[in-house]
Amino acid sequence: MLDIIKEPWPWYIAGPLIGLTVPTLLILGNKSFGISSSLRQICAACIPSNISFFKYDWKKESWNLFFVLGIFFGGMIAAQFLMNTQEIIVNPTLKAELAGYGITDYRHLVPAQLMNFENLFSIKGFIIMIVGGFLVGFGTRYAGGCTSGHSIMGLSNLQWSSLVATICFMIGGFLMANFILPLILSL
Repeated sequence: MLDIIKEPWPWYIAGPLIGLTVPTLLILGNKSFGISSSLRQICAACIPSNISFFKYDWKKESWNLFFVLGIFFGGMIAAQFLMNTQEIIVNPTLKAELAGYGITDYRHLVPAQLMNFENLFSIKGFIIMIVGGFLVGFGTRYAGGCTSGHSIMGLSNLQWSSLVATICFMIGGFLMANFILPLILSL
């Protein structure tokens, strides 16, 4: 059983499990699935200020904080006890392309050549980690939610804004993966 848990789950198992989260949350308490709103709740709870964005009854949505804490601690437990020690399987064509950029370590989910503290002080690392993180945060706020909130919850509720946001996420991901990331990796 432990071997099954350690392996990556195929899309036809993981996808429906994620998808069933939406009706479960709606049935159990008319709750919306999304992760980015929890950062707003943390700020509203911890930062006493007169910023109107943080002035709301965050305690009504405190279940979301427990949900995010569960994700965090679940990730910690998985990283500590359920780590798959085998090399990540990458398509050979992609592997050859990434080798041209100096990325050859596939022992972890994120290549060590990209994400490490020493890389943070290089132009490539700064762009990927700091600028990329800022753009993800800005985009989440600008779109009024994250990919899970829009693409999983919003689309299942037939929200037009979520369809537009999801299309933009997909276009942005395609442009980033095929045009912008190769430029950054070649720095």
